[in-house]
Amino acid sequence: MGDEEKRHRAITARRQHLKSVMLQIAATELEKEEGRREAEKQNYLSGHCPPLHLPGSMSEVQELCRQLHAKIDAAEEEKYDMEIRVQKSTKELEDMNQKLFDLRGKFKRPPLRRVRMSADAMLKALLGSKHKVCMDLRANLKQVKKEDTEKERDLRDVGHWRKNIEEKSGMEGRKKMFESES
Repeated sequence: MGDEEKRHRAITARRQHLKSVMLQIAATELEKEEGRREAEKQNYLSGHCPPLHLPGSMSEVQELCRQLHAKIDAAEEEKYDMEIRVQKSTKELEDMNQKLFDLRGKFKRPPLRRVRMSADAMLKALLGSKHKVCMDLRANLKQVKKEDTEKERDLRDVGHWRKNIEEKSGMEGRKKMFESES
């Protein structure tokens, strides 16, 4: 083995060792963190939720229900206040972001897509349920009858090409051609 290979193996072995040591330290830190969280949870629950003792008489049970109801009301009020604060802060953040975009002067344009819509669908989208008029433009066009042109009549009258050739062949056919020209 060359000197270079030995050094490379030593470096990789050292990396592996350091990696394993770091993983062990991280695992112990995670265990400590989990224990600390559990202890905090127990302390919070013991301070905020005293142990429940069920009274024996009906009046004591009713009093306990009133106390619990009052605590629930207080918690709901606190929750509502927090929600309102969060809504206000998000609204302020949106306003500040808008002001920031306005100050920068650069607006990000969204990519536009071509939308194929009929005139009826466009009016319905714009006007909503108010749109009652149908925009069928072809319905308002006048009907125009085609007059038969002479060429079309001739083509219809001609029929099959063999018949046409047989009629024009011979003297009679030539006679007809001269008669039609004059």
